[in-house]
Amino acid sequence: MMIQIEHSDTLHSVFRKRVEASPDTVAYQQFDAAAGVWRLFLWRDVAARVERWRHSLVREGLAPGERVAVMLNNCIEWIVFDQAALSLGLVTVPLFNEDNVGNYTHILRDSGACLLLVGRRRQLDKLKTALKELPDLSRIICLEAIDNGSDERVIAASDWLSGGAAEPGPDRAEATDLATLIYTSGTTGRPKGVMLTHSNIVNSILFTSRVVEIGERDSLVSFLPLAHVFERVVGYYMTMMIGAQVAFARSIVSLMEDIQHHKPTVLLSVPRIYERVYNKLQSRFNTPLLRWFLRSAVTLGEIRNHAQSRGYRTVAAGLAWSLFDKLLAAKVRGIFGGRLKYAVSGGAPLSPEVARLFLAFGVPLYQGYGLTESAAAVSVNRPGSNRPESIGLPIAGIEVRIGEHDELLTRSPCVMRGYWGLDDETRRAVDGQQWLHTGDMAREDEHGHLFITGRIKELIVMSNGEKVPPADIEMALQNEPLISQVMVHGEGRPFLVALVVPEAEALKQPRQGSAPLTDVRLADEIRKRAVKRLTGFPAYARIRRVIVVTTAWGVDNGMLTPTMKMKRQRIAEAYADEIEACYRGFE
Repeated sequence: MMIQIEHSDTLHSVFRKRVEASPDTVAYQQFDAAAGVWRLFLWRDVAARVERWRHSLVREGLAPGERVAVMLNNCIEWIVFDQAALSLGLVTVPLFNEDNVGNYTHILRDSGACLLLVGRRRQLDKLKTALKELPDLSRIICLEAIDNGSDERVIAASDWLSGGAAEPGPDRAEATDLATLIYTSGTTGRPKGVMLTHSNIVNSILFTSRVVEIGERDSLVSFLPLAHVFERVVGYYMTMMIGAQVAFARSIVSLMEDIQHHKPTVLLSVPRIYERVYNKLQSRFNTPLLRWFLRSAVTLGEIRNHAQSRGYRTVAAGLAWSLFDKLLAAKVRGIFGGRLKYAVSGGAPLSPEVARLFLAFGVPLYQGYGLTESAAAVSVNRPGSNRPESIGLPIAGIEVRIGEHDELLTRSPCVMRGYWGLDDETRRAVDGQQWLHTGDMAREDEHGHLFITGRIKELIVMSNGEKVPPADIEMALQNEPLISQVMVHGEGRPFLVALVVPEAEALKQPRQGSAPLTDVRLADEIRKRAVKRLTGFPAYARIRRVIVVTTAWGVDNGMLTPTMKMKRQRIAEAYADEIEACYRGFE
């Protein structure tokens, strides 16, 4: 059953209400690699583990308001540690597993974290060079058995949890207290710590739960990092309130296998998951006849959905759809387990072309929008009012308006307290009337749907004065099966250039007659395909040159943030010579 929560609740009181309401129902599933089986955790099991961790945290003598950091894959220990910390008034600071040491060091130092929980020895090894620079970090706990060497701060979780009893006492948090510091991606500078209170997040899950179709009988596979606000607020706190069951994916590599095993009814994802499936379909349907078949299936699916929404049907269309469904659409749904009734895409723009394919094939895909600074959701599409190219309708309880320079502004009880230790940055982000300035440009249609039209800081101003939002072009190009990653460049230039990382297939030994990666013919082929993809764009927004990049952009090489956003300036600097060569003779 969905529990009743109030605006005055804390995140831990929500947890306690859930345990009291359904102690003997399954809360989580986690794979036990040693036994080779999926373990079930009832809510009362989770509560017992939380109490054990609370006792150990009390022994550390931490005061309410102190910061404790966690660097784990999504797992039951993440939940247990977070709830134990929140109950004691501590502030959880999540770290992305795949971040770089520089960001780890900055976040731990900036937040003043006094305790860190890590999952594996290799993560400690990664932090060795940084630990000497973190005097405030007085305790480091590792889930794996370890040899602490000469650092007495380091201890295995099994030893730490087996210490003497310490009475935790009553919960120490209030709704207005700080619950977490979530550090933003830092595409243009050092990550900033977003201060979210218990009240910010509780209001967010209250508002969001009223518009998303998720209930206590639903199930999810959790794979987006819990360090990300979308997964944490919606996939963890909101599902806890609702009572939906969550299975923790083993890894991204085994994700699709885990999804097919658990057959979730709800999927929370970023666009890249859908784009990869879409691109595989495009690459397999690579002859004129197969492409016709795919287009026909999508068109027929759209006709069928349109007819169903208006309550009518035709025998001929029904028979044709049955054939297409059996041959293709049902198999696409089967990739996601075959039981999906609600799929949300967030964290980055979703291509309307990708969304329309899945919607036509019966995958109920809805794009939403939110920010860390707004405790996740601001708007979302929903059944009966789904515009795939939009970010949906504002969620009730959350105000939005279009401000100066077409900037999207939002105001609600979900908006952050501010940036940790950055008062000037906070005043720039949240004005005197408590409107959060998102930095995204937007427009609103007559029905209230919101559309993101660009990012103010990322807007390309060409030498002819034309203003180009690169994300729109990149999203269109991302649907090309040959392209894995793409960044458009052209600030102050007469035309646009695309830096492209080809899909893995393009890196393999070429077949006879095809171009190897080092051949200029591959760049020319990508440019020709880009021209077709951008047919509907203005002439000045077309791609004139393509730079083929042989190394994928990732977090480790500093080209992406932990949330997989491109560091545009860093990429442009890395390929400055190649970019200059494209413009030589044109200026």
